[in-house]
Amino acid sequence: MIVRSCAFCGELQMKHRLTHAGISALALLTALATADVAAAADYPSCDLTAQHAIEGEIGGTVTDPRQAHISVRANVLQADIGTARKARTLSRGEARHLWKRVDKVRKDTDTFTRQQGFLSAAERASYDRELDAVAGEICK
Repeated sequence: MIVRSCAFCGELQMKHRLTHAGISALALLTALATADVAAAADYPSCDLTAQHAIEGEIGGTVTDPRQAHISVRANVLQADIGTARKARTLSRGEARHLWKRVDKVRKDTDTFTRQQGFLSAAERASYDRELDAVAGEICK
């Protein structure tokens, strides 16, 4: 039987093998948990300042600049929801619920714009707050 010294502490490997395996596993779990938190913060939806500054393009069924803004934000959020679901940071039910909330904002925006001919600044602010709340669920 060959006995070697431990690479971590210089003690005999036989008596430290399990201890260092546990430390290595703990370090790996800590790294993975940190990566999940970092990954959540990397979603474009998490940068609310940038999201509020987004300007969408008018065209097709989008006829108002404020409607275009909400449409682009909704697209970004739904893409991030899909990414979070694939990364398993959201359950299927959570992802479905958040997706529906975003879709409701999009549909309400389209309805208001169709009825009034425009989306008011107050309505945009209200819809931005709802989208911010959804982003908060993804970025937590």
